[in-house]
Amino acid sequence: MYDLIGDIHGYADELEALLGQMDYKKTSTGWQHSSRKVIFLGDFVDRGPRQIDSVAIARNMVENQHALAVMGNHEFNAIAYATPDTAQHGQYLRKHNEKNRKQHRAYLEQVEEGSELHQQHIAWFKTLPLYLDMPDFRVVHACWHPKELDVLTPYLDSKQRILDHAWPELACRGSAGYDAVETLLKGLEIPLPDGHHFFDKDQNPRYNIRTEWWNQQALTYRDLAMVPADVIERIPHTPVPNDILPGYKGDKPLFVGHYWLTGTPAPLNEHIACLDYSVAGGTKGKLCAYRWDGEQTLRQEQFVWVE
Repeated sequence: MYDLIGDIHGYADELEALLGQMDYKKTSTGWQHSSRKVIFLGDFVDRGPRQIDSVAIARNMVENQHALAVMGNHEFNAIAYATPDTAQHGQYLRKHNEKNRKQHRAYLEQVEEGSELHQQHIAWFKTLPLYLDMPDFRVVHACWHPKELDVLTPYLDSKQRILDHAWPELACRGSAGYDAVETLLKGLEIPLPDGHHFFDKDQNPRYNIRTEWWNQQALTYRDLAMVPADVIERIPHTPVPNDILPGYKGDKPLFVGHYWLTGTPAPLNEHIACLDYSVAGGTKGKLCAYRWDGEQTLRQEQFVWVE
């Protein structure tokens, strides 16, 4: 059976505490359990105080068959940030501008940008699949979207890892591949109806909204919108077209991370669980896991966490 762990973001103390709480033992080949495996949902780096150790723990477990892992948007960004853009001399697939450097700075400082260790991390990040479709459940960092999965098929190998030659296109804003990766790793974004927009915290106009794509009861843009409370009234209470959401037929449980949830961990619905409970968010944050024992209807009592 499997223990699925949400976004770690460099909080290795909490990761070790959570593994210990679930009866994993630290051995010469990494943390392991006598009868269970971990599945990491990505986002090992950025923000926390022990990012190198977080990667080392996860990588050691994966390479010694004590765990599986999928790629998070922070690993994707780290690879693109470190990969030269061969079409533009001196540029990288992810721009080295102030916004991107600020987001990534803590990791670059801890790993020492350009060091041998940094290169080893990037090489390992590239081995992470975008998703897992297991016999009895599925795992993706942010959103399971069948149409976007089909778009990505030509860019992936048989283990759902990004092919080396595909990186320039998948990192190119505006391409179909880029949009598909954005959906899987950051969530589903949909355009607001004509004439509607809101302003983000930097006062930039936004014409799209990130959605609670798993919300089966939501019928309007406002119901689905993941926006700050102070702008929710600007989101129209008009119905969303039926074909705009991917839906999830619930034939297997699905586990995601990414969404910085708060409060007491619980399933999003009977088939979908988010395991990101904001460990990097201060005193109320949690590093969360779900202990899956084969059930097809997810249960709140299977969640465990450390504050």
